[in-house]
Amino acid sequence: MFKLSSSLLLSIVLVSCASVTPPTSENGASTSPAIASSPSPRETPPTPAIAKEYLISPQGIGEARLGMKLSELKQKLAGKAEFGEDEPFMVDINAIPVRQKGEVQYYILHLSSEPLTDADPIPLLMTDNSKYRTAEGIGAGSAISLAEKVYGKATLSYNTDNESREYVRFANFPATNISFRTNGTPGNFAGTYASSQSGSAYETQDYRKDTAAIASVLIDGYRP
Repeated sequence: MFKLSSSLLLSIVLVSCASVTPPTSENGASTSPAIASSPSPRETPPTPAIAKEYLISPQGIGEARLGMKLSELKQKLAGKAEFGEDEPFMVDINAIPVRQKGEVQYYILHLSSEPLTDADPIPLLMTDNSKYRTAEGIGAGSAISLAEKVYGKATLSYNTDNESREYVRFANFPATNISFRTNGTPGNFAGTYASSQSGSAYETQDYRKDTAAIASVLIDGYRP
């Protein structure tokens, strides 16, 4: 369905440089995810049932579906949402923000080298909006300690070759095309890493239980 291999696309997404100017709203305000200022970790039990318009699944986010033509989503959300300008988001990645009442719900991502037209399928979706949750109630703002209780042991990682972006995966999380980014930043990671580790890749299962949280969720249509 898509033209790019999963390994190449995921590499581009993970190594994309955060220094590129993110999408802006009409008044000039940045709409890029505020990773460092993500919602405070939620320690309360997840909501037992998530409304479908706020559901994160391997198929998509809310009413947006991977593989759905952009025109189909625009038609489905006509009168309910506004689509922002297609602008640089990261190095080699562009984003179209989808807003409701001025608030970004999620982003439609695609390669900058492959402009996304209304006739093209949606390849990637990302949200940092805490309204959107998995069926188990996990999403942006969820404490990693809470997600660990739901999905099993958490492993945090970053790679200095990949802009030191920190991610977390869970031992029993069933989907292979969903990635969770943490609220950690270089110099202030959510995980505690051993100084003796060599090479560029770092992993740990030790993290700051009081503040470590999920900052954003990516759904990748290039991965099975």
